Amino acid sequence: MFIVKKNRITVYSYLFKEGVLVVKKDKYGEKHSDDLALPNLEVMMLMKSFASKGYVKEVFNWQWYYYYLTNEGIEYLREYLALPADIVPATLKKAAGAAAVPSGRPERGEKGKNAPGGEFK
Repeated sequence: MFIVKKNRITVYSYLFKEGVLVVKKDKYGEKHSDDLALPNLEVMMLMKSFASKGYVKEVFNWQWYYYYLTNEGIEYLREYLALPADIVPATLKKAAGAAAVPSGRPERGEKGKNAPGGEFK
């Protein structure tokens, strides 16, 4: 299937930016999503090609395709889009401060007076 280079680059840059892509199994869809205003068939075929080359991991569930970018796919897209090595997909970025948020539960082995089993009578 012939896909215009502008559309191909749009899909590739979105995939690299996010690291994942979700495609509904709808060949006749006019528009893929609000983020990608392209025909759904073009996005499906590009991701099918990437899956056959091993650049993405494909999971199909309930009429939806879920594509996850692999390390080989990251290398290929970096080369194709001429991106520097310090730019990484959103799935590989570490969440800032996520580990510093307390859960409100006592740590393992820490039992207080109000905890069940804290004091025996």
